[in-house]
Amino acid sequence: MSTAAADSIRHALSDAIAVDIECLEVFPEIESTSSFLLAQPGPPAGKARVAMAEHQTSGRGRFGRRWISPPLSGLCMSMAYTFARKPSQLPGLTLAAGIAVIDALTGLTIEGVDLKWPNDLIARDRKLGGILTEARQNGADGTTVVIGIGVNIELSGASLNRITSTSERGAIDLASMVEKPPSIAALAVVVIEHLMETLHCFGTQGFAPFRDAWDRHDWLQSREISVETPEGVVSGRAAGIDDTGALVIRTKRGDRSIVSGSITLSRLAVAGE
Repeated sequence: MSTAAADSIRHALSDAIAVDIECLEVFPEIESTSSFLLAQPGPPAGKARVAMAEHQTSGRGRFGRRWISPPLSGLCMSMAYTFARKPSQLPGLTLAAGIAVIDALTGLTIEGVDLKWPNDLIARDRKLGGILTEARQNGADGTTVVIGIGVNIELSGASLNRITSTSERGAIDLASMVEKPPSIAALAVVVIEHLMETLHCFGTQGFAPFRDAWDRHDWLQSREISVETPEGVVSGRAAGIDDTGALVIRTKRGDRSIVSGSITLSRLAVAGE
C-alpha cells in the first residue's frame, strides 16, 4: 500500500470533506477496489471509505464485464458510503455519481464529457470511463453503497488499441482531450470532493437535484436504440429518463421505462415494438 500517496490525497482534500473520510488507501495492485470494500463492514452513516489502485487486475463493469486498466493509466477508485436509511430513489445514484465525475472534470477545465445511461462516461463518442454502483442493506444500520469509478487518463497506444478492440464504442483518454491531463492524484481529489457532496445531497433530496444536469449530458437523447432486458429486447427512440432515473424509450406502443439493460445503438426497431 502506498501510504505516501494516500496521505498526499487526504491532505489535499478540504477539511469539510476529509473529516467524513474514515479511511483512504492506495494499493500498488489489487484485484478490484470495489470487491475490497464490499468485503469489509460498511462505514458509519454519513462517512466514507476510499480504495484506490495503481493497477486493478480484475476490475469489474456491469453484467460481469471486465474493466481493463493498465498500470498507472487512469483513475481506479471505489468509495463505500453508508446512508442512515435507504434512499427512495437509489437506482438513480449511479446517474448522480456520473454528474459528480463530470463536475470534477469541469473543475479541471476538461469539457465535452457526456453520460450514456446508466454508467458510461463518453467523450467524442468514445468511452472515457465508467461507474459501477453496488448496494447492501446493513440491517438497522442503514444502507451501504460502493461506487466504483474508472477514468482513462493516459493510455499507451497498444493499450488504447486493445481496449478499443473490446469496446463497442472504442476508448478515449484525457490525454487525447487536453494538452496536459491531470495526475491520478489530482483527479482523485476532485472526484472524492464532488462525490462526497453528491452522496450527502442524494441522501436528503434523492435524484431530483441532479435531473437537469443529467438532461444536459444525456448522450443517448433522441438516438435510436435497442435494450436487452430480462423481459426481452425493447427498441425505439431514447427519450431521456423519468423521475427515478429509469431510461425512457419511445416505442410504437408507447413509452417504456427501463430500469436495467444492455444498450446498443440501432436504426431498426424490433418487430412488435
